Amino acid sequence: WIKWTLENQQANGFIGPANMKDWWPRMPMLYALKSYYEATGDKRVIPFFNKYFKYQLKNLPLDPLREWSKSRAGDNIEIVLWLYNVTGEDYLLELADLLKDQAYPWKDIFSNNLFYHFGDDFHTKHAVSVGQALKFPALYYQRSGDTSYKKAFFKGIENLVRDHGQSSGIVSGTEFLAGKSSIQGVETCTVVEWMQSLETAARIIEDPSIGDRLEKIAFNTLPAQYSRDLKEHLYYTLPNQVQCKYGQNGFDEDYPEGLLLSPYSGMGCCRYNMHMGWPYFVKNSWAATPDKGLAIIAYAPVEVNAVVADNVAIKILEETDYPFGEQIKLKISLSKSAAFPLKLRIPAWCKAPSISINGKIQKGITSGIIATINRQWKDKDVVVLNFPMEVKISPQVHNSVSIERGPIVYALQMDAKYVSTKEHSVKGFHDYEISPTKPWNYGLIFDRKNMQKSFTVVKSIMPENPFVQKTSPVKIKVKAQKIKEWTLAYNGISAFDIPFGPLTSNEPIEEITLAPFGSENIRISNFPQIRSSVEVNKPFTANFDDNNMESWVWYGGGWFTKDGSIHASSNKGSWGAGIHGSKVIESSVNLADLIFETDIITGNKGNAGIIFRVTNPAIGADLYEGYYVGLNPAQNIIEIGKAAKQKYILLASSSFKVEPEKKYKLKVEAKGSDIRVFLNDEKDPVLKANDNQFSKGTIGLRSYDALPSYDNIRIKNLDKIK
Repeated sequence: WIKWTLENQQANGFIGPANMKDWWPRMPMLYALKSYYEATGDKRVIPFFNKYFKYQLKNLPLDPLREWSKSRAGDNIEIVLWLYNVTGEDYLLELADLLKDQAYPWKDIFSNNLFYHFGDDFHTKHAVSVGQALKFPALYYQRSGDTSYKKAFFKGIENLVRDHGQSSGIVSGTEFLAGKSSIQGVETCTVVEWMQSLETAARIIEDPSIGDRLEKIAFNTLPAQYSRDLKEHLYYTLPNQVQCKYGQNGFDEDYPEGLLLSPYSGMGCCRYNMHMGWPYFVKNSWAATPDKGLAIIAYAPVEVNAVVADNVAIKILEETDYPFGEQIKLKISLSKSAAFPLKLRIPAWCKAPSISINGKIQKGITSGIIATINRQWKDKDVVVLNFPMEVKISPQVHNSVSIERGPIVYALQMDAKYVSTKEHSVKGFHDYEISPTKPWNYGLIFDRKNMQKSFTVVKSIMPENPFVQKTSPVKIKVKAQKIKEWTLAYNGISAFDIPFGPLTSNEPIEEITLAPFGSENIRISNFPQIRSSVEVNKPFTANFDDNNMESWVWYGGGWFTKDGSIHASSNKGSWGAGIHGSKVIESSVNLADLIFETDIITGNKGNAGIIFRVTNPAIGADLYEGYYVGLNPAQNIIEIGKAAKQKYILLASSSFKVEPEKKYKLKVEAKGSDIRVFLNDEKDPVLKANDNQFSKGTIGLRSYDALPSYDNIRIKNLDKIK
C-alpha cells in the first residue's frame, strides 16, 4: 500500500480512498510513509507530505476533526512537526496549531484527570486513544514552548497510574479505562500506543522517568501478549490471568474471545497494530541530540550507525543481557576522533549505578538522572554501565504486592496446558485455550526489613529468547502459602480479585518460583501478603475535596471525581457488565459491625446506593457477596438487599418518594444480623432487615442504570462505639 498511496495522490493533495473522507485512517499511513522515507530516502515522500498537509490546512476548517481523528490528532501533529524540521515551511506550524485547536483539550484532560468528564462521549476514556494522546502535550510543548504542556504530560501519567495502574507499568483499559483491579486487562493496542507515545516524548523531554516506564512496559506487558512465535496474541492481558478461555468476563467491551490466545482475539485492530511494538522500540532506543551528540532512551542489544560532531560517522555496538543482566557495554567505532556529548539514562530503580570509560570510573553518577559525558571520543573507546539490580516490592490493589528486579516484573511460574480449539485457514495459526495444571492461589511470605534474604535470585545462561518461561535467564524463589478462599470467580474463567490483605493462612509453607511477567501468557503478578496476625478495622472517611479516589477500585463501568464528589459515569458505548452499572470498592476497610454514612444524589433513573460486608468482588454491579442499601427513583422505594451466588435478593423495601436531584444523608447501622437504615439525620430508622449470611468485609458504592454522586463518606467501627 506504500506504492499505491504514493502513486495515487489526487491533484488537490488528498490521499487514500476517494470515497472515504475520515481524517483518522490517514494518520497511521503518515507514520508508515515517514518510516519508509527514513529507511529508503524515497524522494517522492517529502512533496507528497507537503501536498497533503496543504490540503489539510485548506480543508480542516470546512471538515474539522471528529471522533477518532479528534482524539488522535497528536499522531497527525507529530508528522507535521517532523516535516517542519525537514523543510522549515511556516505553514506547517499553522497546521499544527489548527490540529491542536480542533483536538480534544488533552492538556486540560491530563492535567486535571478529566478522562471521564465528557458524558456519553467515550473517546477521552478509551484507553487506546488515551495512549495515543499521551504524546500530545509533549508534542505541543515542542511547538509552543509553554511548560504547562510539559507538566500536563507528567501529570497525566501520574493521574492515570494512580487510578488505573497495573503491576507491569501500563494502565488498564477494556476498552475504557478500568481502574486498578487485578482482573481488569489492558488491550494490546494500548500497550504499543503507550510505548510509541513514550518514545516520542523521550525525544522531546529530557527526563529519565520516561525511559524507565517505556522499558517496564516493553519488557513485561508487550511480550506477555504474544505466543512465543508471534502467531497469536491476547486482546486483553491481565495482571492476574489464571486462564485464557472463550467466554464472557464482564469487561465494558466484552469480546468472548478477548482472553483467547488467537490471531482473532477480540477486535481486529490489535493483530495489525501490535507489530509496531518491538520495531519502534528498537528504532527509538537511541536519539540524536541538538548539540550533535547521541542519547540512549532505552537499553537493548542493538547496533547504532549515526553521524556526530561535524559529520563524523560513528558505529556503536551495544552488548548486553539487559534487562536480565546488570551490565551494558558500548563499543565505539569512529572514522576519526570527535568531540560530542553522550547522554546515558540512569534508571531510578538502581541504587548504585556506575559508568566507566576505558576502565576509568566516572564521577557524579546517581540514580534517576540523564548522565552527560562530553569528551573527545576515539575509535575503540569502551563505555561500561553497571546497574546492580535488587528485588523490591511495589504496592498493588487490596494491599497486595508485585515483585520486581530492575525493569522486570516477576509472576508466579505457571505450568500451563495449551489446547488448540481451532486451526485457521493459514497453517500454523491456532486458537488456544490455556489453563494451569498446578495451584496458583498463593500469598507471599517475606520480611520487608530483610528483602534480599526473603527472595533468592536464580540466574542461568542467556537463551536466544529470554521471554520463554522454561529457559528465562533470571527467576526468583520465595516462601509462600496457599490461600484456600481465593478461587476462580463466578464465570469460571478469571480469578476473584485479590482478597483484602494482609492475610493469614494455615496451609503448609512452600517455596515457589517466580518467572518474568513477559515470559507467560497466564500468570499471577499481584500477590496477597501473608502475615501471622492481621488488623484492618480502622475508621475511614472520604470527602473527595482533593478529587482523589486513590484507594477505590471499581468493577465494571467507570467512576470519577468532580467538584468534591465521586460519580458513576455514563456507560454509553459498553456492551459488557458496564452497560447497566458497576460498583466501586474501598480497599482499606474490613469491618463486621459498622456505621456507614454518605451523602447521595441518585439522578433520575435506575437505582443507587451503598454496599457493605463485601467479599469476593468481581466485574459487574451485583457480582459480589454482601449487603446493599439503595434508593430507587424509578420505583420510588428504599431497599435493603444482598448479593449472593450471582443473584440479588431483596430483604426489605419501603415506599419513599425519591427526588432525583436532592442530596440525601443515608446512614446504615449493621450490628450482628440487624441492619437499620436512616435518612437525613432522623432518629428512627426508615427501614430494617435481619440477615446473618455475611458477617464481615469491605464497603463500596453501587450504581445500576443510574448516574449517582456521593460525598462525605464516613465509616465507623460499631464495636468501638459505646
